[in-house]
Amino acid sequence: MSTILAIETSSELASCALLRGDVVLSRASSGVRTHSQAILPLVQELLAEAGIALADCDAIAYGSGPGSFTGVRTACGIAQGLAYGAGLPVVPVVTLDAMALACQQQHGAQRVLTVLDARMGEVYWAQYDLAGAMQTVLPPVLSAPGAVAPEGDVVACGNGFAAYADELAALPCIATADAAIMPHAIQVGQLAQRAFAAGQTVTAAEAQPLYLRNKIAYTSAERAVINAAKAAKVVEGAGQ
Repeated sequence: MSTILAIETSSELASCALLRGDVVLSRASSGVRTHSQAILPLVQELLAEAGIALADCDAIAYGSGPGSFTGVRTACGIAQGLAYGAGLPVVPVVTLDAMALACQQQHGAQRVLTVLDARMGEVYWAQYDLAGAMQTVLPPVLSAPGAVAPEGDVVACGNGFAAYADELAALPCIATADAAIMPHAIQVGQLAQRAFAAGQTVTAAEAQPLYLRNKIAYTSAERAVINAAKAAKVVEGAGQ
């Protein structure tokens, strides 16, 4: 079995994991503002605990997104830097894929809906079938919470269910949705082991973040329009 170093920083939780066959070591740190400073010391701790050097790994994996714009850039950049230095291939892993695998592991789920808070009143979501090899039923998209529309019965997970409970209330799966499941380096590494075995790697130069939001920031004028629309909605609701 391969030895994979995995990095995941797409949300408030930064994590890294070292997978050597079936042995898994991991570290995590909360606080999105400290991800860039926290990850490398955590990686060094993992390598020291395992008693290996970075060059002894077979590949570097990272959560490619979707997720926090800064977070996915951080994971990609660190993975690229480590891979360049050690001459290793890179394995990008979609963060929602990792969440789906965690949901299967924790709940025995076969059909999974993942919903991740994208901020700005939107969510990233996707649907999977994990009855055999992981199959993507509905690929990752960015939408308003009200546009989340899974096919059939699903087990749901992700912090989108905590952030937008009212907007997602019509979904039958919300009653049992596990909002605590988030992207983690352990599942990123496990999926990367499968990808590495199948020869699905890229070079450090080819590694890229996965962005679903074309516009990262609004102009002052656009924010004024958005805020005015929100205020009008609040006034309208109060008058009913």
